[in-house]
Amino acid sequence: MSILVDKKTKVCVQGITGRDGAFHTKEMIDYGTNVVAGVTPGKGGQNVNNIPVFNTVMEAVKETDANTSVVYVPARFATDAIYEAIDVGDPEGSGTKIKLIVVVTEGIPTLEMLKIYNYLKCTNTRLIGPNSPGIVTPDVAKVGIIPGWIHMPGRIGVISRSGTLTYEVVDQLTRAGLGQSTCIGMGGDPIVGMSFIDLLSLFEADTGTDAVVLVGEIGGTDEEDAALFIKEQMSKPVVAFIAGRTAPPDKRMGHAGAIISGGMGTAESKVKAFESVGVPVATSPMEIPELVKSHINQ
Repeated sequence: MSILVDKKTKVCVQGITGRDGAFHTKEMIDYGTNVVAGVTPGKGGQNVNNIPVFNTVMEAVKETDANTSVVYVPARFATDAIYEAIDVGDPEGSGTKIKLIVVVTEGIPTLEMLKIYNYLKCTNTRLIGPNSPGIVTPDVAKVGIIPGWIHMPGRIGVISRSGTLTYEVVDQLTRAGLGQSTCIGMGGDPIVGMSFIDLLSLFEADTGTDAVVLVGEIGGTDEEDAALFIKEQMSKPVVAFIAGRTAPPDKRMGHAGAIISGGMGTAESKVKAFESVGVPVATSPMEIPELVKSHINQ
């Protein structure tokens, strides 16, 4: 089992004719992902890696039955691309056709993402990102830029705010023989689509997931909120890691969301929140596999 992407996932690549879009389309296809369409306005009729290109998402959905979109569109056009994917209706009239949007693009203005976040509340579409490396269900599908070869199928879910730490944690799990059900880079911007709580609830309901690794970082209060949710709603074990323990106050540390301000969003407060609800917190990614093994066997 898995969450969000599986064998039924049919991917439409928005921005497929760009350098990154074309490169990662091939990577997704090579991994086994069912990429069925690409979209670049004004370039309909072309082919990229033997994938047909359409002028609009509506055309792509009508012709290929795509149900998932990944956005490689430059930041200045990405907002319109996201709205376009959200607004595509099912040709049979049964509601939104694109059920999942994965936004790899970084640099989308926070105010624009706030508008999109609120707009999504009135739809059935789920959004991962922006500034996300994507999502992988090992040996089934990968949507985004996460390297596929580091994964192995299994029963550990992974949720991470950090792109590169997603790779590191997955690699550590694989080396330890702990396969993954689904791995998600949720994005490092201040406002993203799906939150820790949204994803934890899906893993809690997934019969193919036995435990979850949560990778947080400084900035915001998402991790503290997730700790409360784990205490009240999760029956499956969760192991956490918080990046940025040595970050100085009021300094941006890579991600737009990774900033400490007014004493809020510190690594210390996040570690304390998790430990107070019985979630062990690793001090380095290398510790995660052993913590997972020990808590699965409890």
